[in-house]
Amino acid sequence: MTSVDRRKPLRPVSDARSDLDRFSAGSVGTEGSELMWLSRQQLRRLEDHRYSSSGRSLLEPIMQPFWCWIVDLLPLWVAPNLITIVGLAVNIFTTLTLIYYCPTATEQAPTWAYLSCALGLFIYQSLDAIDGKQARRTNSSTPLGELFDHGCDSLSTVFVVLGTCIAVQLGTCPSWMFFCCFAGIFMFYCAHWQTYVSGTLRFGIIDVTEVQIYIITLYLLAAFGGTAFWEYLIPVLNVQVKIIPAVCTLLGAVFSCTNYFRVIFSGGMGKNGSTVAGTSVLSPAFHIGLIISVALLIYQSSSDVFQSQPCLFVLVFGFASAKLTNRLVVAHMSKSEMRCSDLAFVAPLLLLLNQCYSFCSDRLVLWVALVLSGLDLGCYCVSVCRQIATHLNICVFSLRKKVPLPKKDNHH
Repeated sequence: MTSVDRRKPLRPVSDARSDLDRFSAGSVGTEGSELMWLSRQQLRRLEDHRYSSSGRSLLEPIMQPFWCWIVDLLPLWVAPNLITIVGLAVNIFTTLTLIYYCPTATEQAPTWAYLSCALGLFIYQSLDAIDGKQARRTNSSTPLGELFDHGCDSLSTVFVVLGTCIAVQLGTCPSWMFFCCFAGIFMFYCAHWQTYVSGTLRFGIIDVTEVQIYIITLYLLAAFGGTAFWEYLIPVLNVQVKIIPAVCTLLGAVFSCTNYFRVIFSGGMGKNGSTVAGTSVLSPAFHIGLIISVALLIYQSSSDVFQSQPCLFVLVFGFASAKLTNRLVVAHMSKSEMRCSDLAFVAPLLLLLNQCYSFCSDRLVLWVALVLSGLDLGCYCVSVCRQIATHLNICVFSLRKKVPLPKKDNHH
């Protein structure tokens, strides 16, 4: 989820140039055995990127003293990206534990599993809020820091929305679970879509900090309330308690998307109201639109692939959407076009083809799609981080500068 305290990139620590200059803008090539995603022009524009945000959420001023206290406890040798990745790892691990006990989001997990998720999300929130502060303390702010932060947020969003649905046992209401999971993914994408258009990341009165505290509360209620609490029928309304968080998600989605699309349709900061890259403000709609459309087609098919394996299903599409969100962030920071083709579509389309032709069992195809989607996301993130780090002559998880490799002697 988008952080309330983003690191503001300063000028790069070095003007060292990468050997990627021969690649045209937006192209993908290889240098040795490593995949290269960014061109020379994109890397240069990335250097000139400056973080811009506006707005402040309701709880942010209250949490700031606590976050400042935490960051003051950290040694100055701790790299900001290391803080971010540790928080993400904790959040993912605790959610995977919950997925293990509740693969269909209908089971009751042990009390400690819910408590660990609540603690894991709180740790992630805290570390995600102080990574930017640590970057400014150590004078190590770079464009890679902002990209790394947003990239981790995109993946965390997938696990947070899935963990929330599991906590309230929303698997017993598949339609609501489908909506809540994909609404969360869609809203995160839209937050960066409007940033790609306007050049500024906007925060509302009710934003990520408030949502995270709300989700932590749901985890605590799941730990101490159990199945009986979520299945309790509310008098007069005659609906189960678990539907209340789903309705809140619906209201939040309507409110947030209204604000996002107001910015998008009001025109961008580019020429003639275009995006920062000079492209149509509607161009990012294709990517998230295709992902959600494929998911919806599979959900509405005669197969029960989502009902039987909702967690695997959400992870497949969540990894794909996280990859596309990362590409959108890169496109914004490098002021470049977001091309339509992407390997992120392979896994979702594989699932759709299996629904049409039934060439294999749904469970097996789900696992294959999950591996493909996860590998694609991982390879993209690692390659882009390495490429930018090489270009800026920095290390991803350390504050020391890279030692440039000596040039080969062509006389030998």
